[in-house]
Amino acid sequence: MNLKEKTRALFAEIFGYPATHTIQAPGRVNLIGEHTDYNDGFVLPCAIDYQTVISCAPRDDRTVRVIAADYDNQVDEFSLDAPIVTHDSQQWSNYVRGVVKHLQQRNNANAFGGVDMVISGNVPQGAGLSSSASLEVAVGTVFQQLYHLPLDGAQIALNGQEAENQFVGCNCGIMDQLISALGKKDHALLIDCRTLGAKAVSMPKGVAVVIINSNFKRTLVGSEYNTRREQCETGARFFQQPALRDVSLEAFNAVASELDPVVAKRVRHVLSENARTVEAASALEKGDLQRMGQLMAESHASMRDDFEITVPQIDTLVDIVKATIGDQGGVRMTGGGFGGCVVALIPEDLVPAVQQAVAQQYEAKTGIKETFYVCKPSQGAGQC
Repeated sequence: MNLKEKTRALFAEIFGYPATHTIQAPGRVNLIGEHTDYNDGFVLPCAIDYQTVISCAPRDDRTVRVIAADYDNQVDEFSLDAPIVTHDSQQWSNYVRGVVKHLQQRNNANAFGGVDMVISGNVPQGAGLSSSASLEVAVGTVFQQLYHLPLDGAQIALNGQEAENQFVGCNCGIMDQLISALGKKDHALLIDCRTLGAKAVSMPKGVAVVIINSNFKRTLVGSEYNTRREQCETGARFFQQPALRDVSLEAFNAVASELDPVVAKRVRHVLSENARTVEAASALEKGDLQRMGQLMAESHASMRDDFEITVPQIDTLVDIVKATIGDQGGVRMTGGGFGGCVVALIPEDLVPAVQQAVAQQYEAKTGIKETFYVCKPSQGAGQC
C-alpha cells in the first residue's frame, strides 16, 4: 500500500468520511552548493521520490485535527480562533502548528477554515534529506489548495522557513523548502538564495542520484552550524558587504592574509563553492558528467579542508565510491556536515558495483552499517 492509499484509508477509518484531497511534498538532496544558502549564494538541489503525504478535507468550523500515522496515530487538535502555541510533548505537532500560525499572519486570519488531515511520510529522518521542510511545504500546500489561498510555491516555502525559524526554533536557510515546493521531475534546480529565482536544469538521461547515509550520529551539527554562520558574517563585515555573495575571489585573494586564518578558510569555501555551483549547473545541462564529478570532488575537498565539516566516516564513504566510479560521475558529502549523507551522481549501470563496494568496505572500516538510497529527481509539492 502506497502512502496515498495508506493515508486515505486511515482518514476514512478515523474521521468516518472520505478525504477530498491528497497532497505530497518531497524531500531533497543538494547536489552541490553547501553552506552557501545563508550567504545569499547559489545551490543546486533536486527533489527526490521520498515524500510527506497528507490526505485531507476542509471542515465547516475553525478546528484543525491532525493524525500522525508514523507516530502511532498520535492526534493534535487546535483552534484557529485561539492563539497557536507550541505543543508540550509532540515535536511533530509544532511543524504543523507553526505553518498554520504563519499562514494566518501571511493571509487574512479568516482566509481559511478548519481542516482534518492524516500525515505519513517516507523521507528518512535525521539523514539531512529535509523531512521537516517536506512536512512544512505539504501542510502549507494543503491549506493553499483547500482554501484557494493566493500563494505561489516560493511563498509556501518562505512560510515553512519562517515556521521552522521562529516557531520551531531551528535556524535554516530557504533551500530545503524551496526545492520541495518547486522541484521539477527529471531536473535539478539552480536556486539563487538572494532573489529566490530558480532555473530548472535538466539531468542527463541514465544517471542515478544515489544517497548513502553514513549513519554516523551527528552531534556537533547545531553548535558548529551556528559558529560557521558567525564566521561567514564576520567575513562579510570585513569586506563591508551585506553577504559573502557580494565578494569576488579576486578581492578575497588580494587581502586573505589580513583575515583571521580560520575565517579566511570559511570565506574561501563559500566563494569557491558559489562559483562551482553555477558551473555545475551548466555541466549538468550539457550532460558533462566528468566535469560535474570534478566539481563535486572539489566541493568535498573544500568542505573537508576549508569549511572543516566532514568526519572520517564521511570521507571514507566518499573514497570508496570515488574508487569505484573513477571519472564516471561524482560524489561528495551533502547537507550540514558532521555526519549525515553523501550524494553521488553515477551512470545507472554502475549502481550495483557502487552498492557492493560500499557494502563490502564501509562497515569493515568504520564499524557502522550504511543505508543506501537510489533516487529519481522528482516533482515538487502538489496533489497526488
